[in-house]
Amino acid sequence: MSEEMEFDYTPDIYTLVDEEGNEQAFELLDILEIDNQRYFALLPYYENTQDALNSDGDLVVLKSEIIDGEEMMASIDNDDEYDKIGNIFLEKLSSMYEEEYEEAEKKLES
Repeated sequence: MSEEMEFDYTPDIYTLVDEEGNEQAFELLDILEIDNQRYFALLPYYENTQDALNSDGDLVVLKSEIIDGEEMMASIDNDDEYDKIGNIFLEKLSSMYEEEYEEAEKKLES
């Protein structure tokens, strides 16, 4: 007899405002701390499934900045820093999802 597991996933959603005042919701995927700097990996979040499927799904990488004593997510202006951190996130996230996929395949085979 197989046991069914209930999985209740509640994503961490942040509403960010760009320089033009446009608001967009993002799901936080991961946080890294490198060289005493915090970085965030986010994906655009859509409540409507069809909107999510139509999205380009681009990973957004931001860094932490302290403004008036409050931590804020800010864009990374240095291209080398952005590429370095973006690649670290992509490798880590890819590895995580590969492991989850392999585990799910094993469960289906048994």
